[in-house]
Amino acid sequence: MALYSEKVMDHFTNPRNVGVIENASGVGEVGNAKCGDIMKIYLQIENEIIVDVKFETFGYGSAIASSSMATEMIKGKSIHEAMALTNKAVAEALDGLPAHKLHCSVLAEEAIKNALKDYFDKNNIPYDHEQFKETDHDDLHAQVHGE
Repeated sequence: MALYSEKVMDHFTNPRNVGVIENASGVGEVGNAKCGDIMKIYLQIENEIIVDVKFETFGYGSAIASSSMATEMIKGKSIHEAMALTNKAVAEALDGLPAHKLHCSVLAEEAIKNALKDYFDKNNIPYDHEQFKETDHDDLHAQVHGE
């Protein structure tokens, strides 16, 4: 069996939605210095719908693929649907990720949630702070890599 699925390879070699949105409605950035994956997600939101989404990712192929797939999954969706996106859904949409790369899907989920939080903050929209608890990426990295 190949280490990466065809979908992972496709989204890595042909990533969708790469770039920057100037004056984005919301921007979210997450990263883990230990593994070198850093993601930045830009959202353009109109009437609570994500009309455009772009990303910049520095990292391994699975991080790029996770960013690409996650942006595809929320484009055209409501902010509420985007809030419900999970790392598990991203990994499943990619037909799986190796266990030691699952943290990449976690980063994608958190980058989107951070961009939505930025949008809520900029627009004084109340939200449940519990929805935005961040993962300790150093702990996650240590668990995944047996450190």
